[in-house]
Amino acid sequence: MQKTQGPAGLCAWSVTVGTKGQIVIPKEAREMFGIEPGATLLLLGDPARGIAIPPKTEVAALHARIFGGKGADPDGDA
Repeated sequence: MQKTQGPAGLCAWSVTVGTKGQIVIPKEAREMFGIEPGATLLLLGDPARGIAIPPKTEVAALHARIFGGKGADPDGDA
């Protein structure tokens, strides 16, 4: 894995995709974002912009923007 340091603490890491499609999140990134074993992550994809994994602190705000502040309702009644 290779790390690139950017301005104002921004970082980028290169990782290798294994034969099962898995990647290893570098230890420094896991520590930086508080990712613990067993954590569930949200993986976002956009064909034009790529893949992103937002920090867990942003997931609630992202959910509100996507769903207009309504909670998830498995029956679709919300």
